[in-house]
Formats: sequence, C-alpha cells, structure tokens
Amino acid sequence: MRIRPRRNRKSEGIRRFHRETHLGPEHFVYPLFVHAGSDEQPIASMPGCSRHGLDGLLKEAEGALKDGISAIVLFPAVEEALKTSHGEEAYNPEGLVPACLRALRERFGPELTLCTDVALDPYSSDGHDGIVKDGRILNDETVEVLVKQAVCQAEAGADIIAPSDMMDGRIGAIRDGLDEAGHSEVSILSYTAKYASAFYGPFRDALDSAPKFGDKKTYQMDPANAREAYREIALDEEEGADILMVKPALPYLDVIRLMREATELPIAAYQVSGEYAMLKAAAAQGWLDEERVVLESLTAIRRAGADIIFTYFARQAAAYLRG
Repeated sequence: MRIRPRRNRKSEGIRRFHRETHLGPEHFVYPLFVHAGSDEQPIASMPGCSRHGLDGLLKEAEGALKDGISAIVLFPAVEEALKTSHGEEAYNPEGLVPACLRALRERFGPELTLCTDVALDPYSSDGHDGIVKDGRILNDETVEVLVKQAVCQAEAGADIIAPSDMMDGRIGAIRDGLDEAGHSEVSILSYTAKYASAFYGPFRDALDSAPKFGDKKTYQMDPANAREAYREIALDEEEGADILMVKPALPYLDVIRLMREATELPIAAYQVSGEYAMLKAAAAQGWLDEERVVLESLTAIRRAGADIIFTYFARQAAAYLRG
C-alpha cells in the first residue's frame, strides 16, 4: 500500500505535527457559586464544587489565575427572604454579586476577567428567568429589569455581561442600556442557543433556583431543534452581541459546529452541571478514567468550534494539561 495513514500516528512527536485542536487553560471560564455567608458549602450533586463565601471566592479566583485561567463567572445563591416575583434584588448595588465584583476587582485588578450572569431565576420567588403573571413569562417587562441588572453589574466592575434568560430582544436593550450608562466597553456574551435541557439539575440544586411551577420551554430552545439557532444567531449579531453561547455543550456539539460556520463572532460553550456530575460519578465508580475523559470531552467541545469553554473542570483540567 502506498497510502498508510498510520504513518502519521506512529509517535507522539509526529502526532503533534498535525494535531488540529489545541486545548489550554486560556480557553476556560471558571464558574463559581457564591453566597452571603462566610462558610464553604459543598454541593452534593457536584462533587468538588461549593458555594463560596467571599474569602473562599477570593482564594479560588487566585488559584485559577495561578493555573493560567484568567476568567471566572459568578452565580449567586440568594437568600429566600430576598426573592420576589419581580426579582428586584438582581439590581441592588449592595447585593451579593456587586459586592463580590468589587472585592475581586480590588484584589486582582484587570488581570482577572469578571463575567456575570444576567437572568432573574436566582432572585425570583417563582424560580423563572423572567417575571411571571398568570402563569406566563412576561418578555418585555423582564427585559426592563435585565437592563437594570446588567448596568448594576457593569458599574460594580463586570467585564462581560452574559444574559442567560432567553428573552426576546434583551441583547439590544442591554447594549443600549450599557452604552447610555457609560459602559460601552463592557462586552455582551449572549446565551444564544440555550436549550430546555435536563442536564441543568445539579446547577439548580446549587442555587436552589428550580422553577416553582411548570418548566422553561416557552423561552429556552427545544432540544429537538438545530436550524432554529440560525434565527437566534442573526438576532444576537444584529443587536450587538460580542460573543455567542451554546448551552449545554456535549449533547449539542452539532449546534456548536453550526454556529461556528454561521458567524465570525467568538463562540462559547457551557459544559453544564449535569455533564460534570456524570463524569464525576462514573469516575468515582472506577468506570471511567477521569483525567482522560475530562480532557477528551473538553477537546471535543473545542474541536466542534468553541473558542471559550465554561467548565467546572477548569482548574482540574489545567492541572492535567500541565502534566
């Protein structure tokens, strides 16, 4: 045989010559859960993850930077007493997320990229991403609150605002709101194709933010659909998004590829809590080699077209990559 593909696989040195996909800690955004207490609260369904108090958050962020991870995203576990039907706590300048942002900015300056979630579910007494009336999620009324939340976070020091709510028109409204408030340099990372997935369960445990009734299918995308993402891409680009997101990641590699081919904007993908928990559980049983499956799964997400990966494995993967 003249053509033997295996000749290009015969040693690690030769395999490195034409390796198509590079994975490094510079591709990771590290999600961190925060709460108003001072203690560390382990999350049972997400082994290795905790709700951090401020000291724990600063320590974890410092460790991430040392590992070569320069970006984190914050998710707040809000006290029940602060939750309301309109989520007013979402734009309280003295609230949990703004306080954490200010502390992180003071400690780390511009070295650490601060990303924040924009949605009402952590602050809502109904557990939905938007305002609820008579069992319906109100789109336009919700967007008005999201703009206030985004501006509040920008003023506290956020570098990237990441709306995860899936309300129509929120990217354009947030862009206008940020610009009018003097924050034209703050980026918007849009959860462009966020699916109504069953893989979010452990995350909702972490924040105690599960819907109190119904589901999120009237605003999150149908898992059966891929072509629908084209419409969301076009709208987010037109409205001023800087980065587009697919969530979850591994079950939606085809959508990541679709998005990569449809836009010149950077693409992010979120390896969500259920993906993390499955790999952790299988590895704990000895059924999978944790290091190998973590790196393989992250490489697959990069190979599909993601420039940025939100992953709870960020620090662990960085350690594996260091060898």
